Amino acid sequence: MKISKRDALLWFRFFAALPEDQPLGIRQQEIALAVFSQIEAAAEARFQVLQADIPGLKKLGAGPSTFFIGPEERFPGGCRSCLLGTGLSAVRKTNRCDAACPFCYDYGVLNTIPPIGEGLWEIGGGRYREEDLDLLFALQGKPTGIAYVYLEPMMEIEKYYGIIRRFSDAGVHQHLYTNGLRATEERMAALGEAGLDEIRFNLGASGAADSVINAMKTAVRYIPQVGIETPMTREFFARFHEKKQAILSSGIDFMNCAELHLNEHNLPNYWGENLYFYRMGYLSPLFSRTLTLKLMKEAAEEGWPIVLHDCSNRTKFARDLNQKKQEGGWFGQTSYGCELPSWPFEAFLPVLEDDSFPFLEEEELPKGYRPGDIVL
Repeated sequence: MKISKRDALLWFRFFAALPEDQPLGIRQQEIALAVFSQIEAAAEARFQVLQADIPGLKKLGAGPSTFFIGPEERFPGGCRSCLLGTGLSAVRKTNRCDAACPFCYDYGVLNTIPPIGEGLWEIGGGRYREEDLDLLFALQGKPTGIAYVYLEPMMEIEKYYGIIRRFSDAGVHQHLYTNGLRATEERMAALGEAGLDEIRFNLGASGAADSVINAMKTAVRYIPQVGIETPMTREFFARFHEKKQAILSSGIDFMNCAELHLNEHNLPNYWGENLYFYRMGYLSPLFSRTLTLKLMKEAAEEGWPIVLHDCSNRTKFARDLNQKKQEGGWFGQTSYGCELPSWPFEAFLPVLEDDSFPFLEEEELPKGYRPGDIVL
């Protein structure tokens, strides 16, 4: 049903007022899903208009999987592995961080993240020691790429050099995420010597601090690919432009503009923003990808020397489909989905109350679904 925005607002105000433990009936679920679909369709239409205005926009992968601008040879190898290879296995060690970013998935609960265990690494969800890699390679083969994530590897980076060497000797592409606050020249040199292929700085975590921009310049001397990967927020968009010349002259290869993804931990930090669900999975504020596409247009028109990657919810959706294919999954199999415990109806009231955000097409609700009807 192409529910009108007026009816959508009436119903979502009603759903938001229900007790948290009261489930929606089947017809009520139909209404809720119709509203989410209308918001998503209107959001995607806006994104398509912005995309069409970007000169030289390029596609990567089937579908296509993702969009970017800039020299293709500088497109990050980790993203190629993620979107075109055998997926991207997460390798995790550290359960601590030296920052508390509003956009972090673990905002407010950073001190409750359980440890991996002394001498152990979490790889693909299992726990292993370094010496177990030979067994993994022999029985499961070598992935095209892995990523060191969760939370801040630089908190105990000295423990990483050995396992990086093992993956490097096996010919596996490796990239590491860091906020850069502890990225000294000594550590960049050690990571490069160990065989790290790529490092990604979350420049938004430091507010584009000069010390981190300098760390990026240093990393370029030791690590083959250096880039930025930061959720696109208004704050980062503004800070990037304040430091634009220094960033673009740092020698980095790429910037992944991640669409801001909200969960139960960081959602309160963006309360009041216009939100949408992508395929009933990732929840994001509309401003995030809007800013990414505006930045990509600016980069294309000015001929920036780096790749700008639209790492959107669509990209994450395609990533999971590729991974399931590589795992031999059946047609349509995916683990992509909503990470919230329930639908946050109240959080969608701002976009439904925004007169500048019309639905593309509206029709009258059928009998039995209208406000005033008993709908279960």
